[in-house]
Amino acid sequence: MTLSDFYKGKRVLVTGHTGFKGTWLCAMLLSMGAEVTGYALAPNTEPSLFALTNMAEKMHSVIGDIRNYDALKQCFEEARPEIVLHLAAQPIVKEGYRDPVGTYSSNVMGTVHVMECVRNCPSVISVLNVTTDKVYSETGKAEGYIESDTLDGFDPYANSKSCSELVTACYRRSFFDRLPVSTARAGNVIGGGDFAPNRIIPDCVRAAAAKQPIVLRNPYSIRPYQHVLEPLTVYLTIAMRQCENPKLAGSYNVGPDLDGCVTTGELAKLFCDAWGEDMQCRVQPDGGPHEAAFLKLDCGLLKKTFGWKPTITVSEAVGMTVEWTKAWLSGASLTACMTNQIAKAINRAN
Repeated sequence: MTLSDFYKGKRVLVTGHTGFKGTWLCAMLLSMGAEVTGYALAPNTEPSLFALTNMAEKMHSVIGDIRNYDALKQCFEEARPEIVLHLAAQPIVKEGYRDPVGTYSSNVMGTVHVMECVRNCPSVISVLNVTTDKVYSETGKAEGYIESDTLDGFDPYANSKSCSELVTACYRRSFFDRLPVSTARAGNVIGGGDFAPNRIIPDCVRAAAAKQPIVLRNPYSIRPYQHVLEPLTVYLTIAMRQCENPKLAGSYNVGPDLDGCVTTGELAKLFCDAWGEDMQCRVQPDGGPHEAAFLKLDCGLLKKTFGWKPTITVSEAVGMTVEWTKAWLSGASLTACMTNQIAKAINRAN
């Protein structure tokens, strides 16, 4: 069964739908004919992809706090979802240092609230909790972290997502004998419409829009970069396939192959090359908080279980991001741009 066949007519609840990844995910689901409900705080960037695409008019959007259990429970009761995709989180490392209490509250108790709502919602047939590649204890493994490695994220954001993994595993063991529940540990994603602070590609976009050089804080840190449509396709695949075979439920790393693991300096150069117009970058360390120098995932389990492989190279991902950004800056149709990119990604996955 293809993704489009499976999701057509399905009632899907997406937490964190107003964010960058959430908006792209909702756009994908709507393109396949799903009935989409979202629950999240209002967008926290200006501009935001959610507002630019008028997504609130295309789906049932509920603005609420994941830490508010009663409001979330009401959303579940009204939506009667079949598929639950949990993306809501405080996702910024620096914000975790600034507000650790709020970060743990959102990322840990928010997950508890989602799982408790699922436990009391008989319509649900599949659940996926999206975490991060930063959940692992940092050892600098050259071969990449695997799903059985120790969960002990270094900073408050990463550690809170490690806790979210443990919460999900506990609920799976304690309450969900027949309901398939998985987690997906994704690496850094890039794509059009990401306006978050302190991220390399959004920083590149802001510099390009202002016709200024890109400023790099740490050009040597290595990260696994992938276009946002790559992991979103994986999320949808896991949620579908575990419905067909609940034994597939588990935890999966989601990331690019080795050629997608590049330094922030290399990524910035790819952006400059794709942008043209003599775009340049320079290094200016800011003495910010701890960042892992090397971070790579081993995605062998995902590949073996689902026959998956990356379909978008990091160079293509940067090109797609530049294409979206130039469409936005020129006033062209963002819907047309995204629809075209989504269709290509879904066709490759099917």
